Amino acid sequence: MKKLLIVDDAAFMRVSIRNMLQNQDIEIVGEAANGLIAVSMYKELRPDVVTMDITMPEMSGIEALKLIKAFDPQAKVIMVSSMGQEGMVKQAIISGAKTFIVKPFKEELLHKTISKVLGV
Repeated sequence: MKKLLIVDDAAFMRVSIRNMLQNQDIEIVGEAANGLIAVSMYKELRPDVVTMDITMPEMSGIEALKLIKAFDPQAKVIMVSSMGQEGMVKQAIISGAKTFIVKPFKEELLHKTISKVLGV
C-alpha cells in the first residue's frame, strides 16, 4: 500500500482529500497544517507521495518542497493551488514538484493524478 502525506493549512481540505482517498489503495500516514511540519513529517514518515498546498503559514509549500527535495531528490510532491496562482505553480514545478492540481478539484482528478505520479 502506498503512503500519502497531506499538507494543507485548511483542516476541511485535509479532511476532503482524506475522504476522497478512503476507498483507494493508499494509506494516509500523516497530515500537516504548514510547510514546517510537513518537512519534519516527511523525514520521519517517508511517504510515497505528498499533496502540498502552496500558500500556508510558517513556511510555504514551495519552501517546504525545496527542503523535501534537498532531503530526498526522489520525493513525489503534487502541489495543490487555488485559482490565480499560476506563477507560484510554475515556481513549484521548477523547484521539483511532479505536477499540480487546482482547487477546487474532483475526486476523479485526485485519483488520476496520484496514480500517474506513482506510476500505477
